[in-house]
Amino acid sequence: MRTFYHSTRSNADSVTSKQAILTGIAPDGGLYVTDQLGQDAIYLADMVDASFQETAVAVLGALLPDYASDELARCVAGAYGLQWDDEAIAPVTSLGADWLLELYHGPTCAFKDIALQMLPQLMSVARTGDGRDVMVVTATSGDTGKAALDGFSGVPGTGVCVFFPYGKVSDVQRLQMVTQVGSNVAVCAIRGNFDDAQTEVKRIFADRGLGTRLAMRNVMLSSANSINIGRLAPQVTYYFNSYAQLVRGGIVRSGEKVDFCVPTGNFGDVLAGYYAKRLGLPVRRLIVASNSNDVLTDFISTGTYDRNRAFVKTISPSMDILVSSNLERMLYYASDGDVELVSSLMAGLRDGGIYTLPADVHARIRETFNCGRASDDETRETIRTTWETDHKLIDPHTAVAKCVLDGIAADGTTRICLSTASPYKFSADVLDALGVDTSGMNGFACMDALEHITGTVAPSQLSSLRDGEVLHDDVCDQGKMSAFVESSCARIFL
Repeated sequence: MRTFYHSTRSNADSVTSKQAILTGIAPDGGLYVTDQLGQDAIYLADMVDASFQETAVAVLGALLPDYASDELARCVAGAYGLQWDDEAIAPVTSLGADWLLELYHGPTCAFKDIALQMLPQLMSVARTGDGRDVMVVTATSGDTGKAALDGFSGVPGTGVCVFFPYGKVSDVQRLQMVTQVGSNVAVCAIRGNFDDAQTEVKRIFADRGLGTRLAMRNVMLSSANSINIGRLAPQVTYYFNSYAQLVRGGIVRSGEKVDFCVPTGNFGDVLAGYYAKRLGLPVRRLIVASNSNDVLTDFISTGTYDRNRAFVKTISPSMDILVSSNLERMLYYASDGDVELVSSLMAGLRDGGIYTLPADVHARIRETFNCGRASDDETRETIRTTWETDHKLIDPHTAVAKCVLDGIAADGTTRICLSTASPYKFSADVLDALGVDTSGMNGFACMDALEHITGTVAPSQLSSLRDGEVLHDDVCDQGKMSAFVESSCARIFL
């Protein structure tokens, strides 16, 4: 077998991609990476006329080679079928002089569906013959939670436990999670922000005592966050597929370089673009778009990562993150696999909340990555002008990316802006940006008003939430999350 994975912090223990997906995070707290990334590039000519599904098989085959081709074909068929409202899965549409990659046509109306309709398929294949039950534990800043719940609900031998920051997700995002049906799901709000939830989830994975107790019940923990390579790998597909759509449309010539602008907080979505580049996709620049929680923009600009700043609650809540976990994989590749350096940087982040890259590593990152930020006011203005000028309705996260992209002078290179969620997941904020006073209006009144003034239609999977019954009302402190996971395991795996 050619490709093995190991921790970003150590070369000691190698695992197959199936083992990495089941485990989620390495035992030392690092993320799984492979040193074979890009050694076998994907032949671009084969992708130009391929469907999304065919592209997914090729991409996953390159990144997860211990999956047999027939296994991947079954996984792809299960992940990208009738649950999508556009047969293209992720269509590319015009956006003024640029292009919009629409990633919100799945069952939960967010880009996380691309990966989280696939991860349960990959995990089910990986656990064949394993004999253990798997509890998927994830923290969410808004969209990952519902996508994970939808993907894993009802999957045999698997449970899913989701934590979200209390009061820091949109009304629709909250309702998507707390109305989730399924005997194998657990949902809990935490008093704190996403970083608090994510930090505690990582600690839960490292808790040997908990691991031992669960093992006695024949249960193992895994993750649905993009720290899991099985979450990250499927996202590479839409970079290749969007490029192929532009080639077929005569927008770019095969082999011509393009730029992607990506709204991101945890760095997973844009890291998938870097993986695509390593696999042979002609990417010139990956533009990291931040909201007021601009730790990534400062990092790319200066080479110093400093989380010691005020946390800002914004109208793009899925990006309200100060600890960008997936950046650790980029540090590994940018440092030519220097696990000692990565381990030292992560220790600095853990102990002091700050680290600074060596100049040569920072320079390598700057070769590919550009960056920018947008305030809430700039985000609102971008939503308004995009509707008025292009008659395109976009959500606040997409607006952050478009605002940043608009601030970079065009030079003839084709540019693709990633649209990560339906605007109807954030109806109140979108409506407010369009100049409508939303005082006293709940989320569904805002949804109805947005339909009325724009002539667009809310996705049924969102509008139907108004009739959903709240099934999960637990709220806990950060320190109680481990106990919630353990009690959920006891309930789900009787």
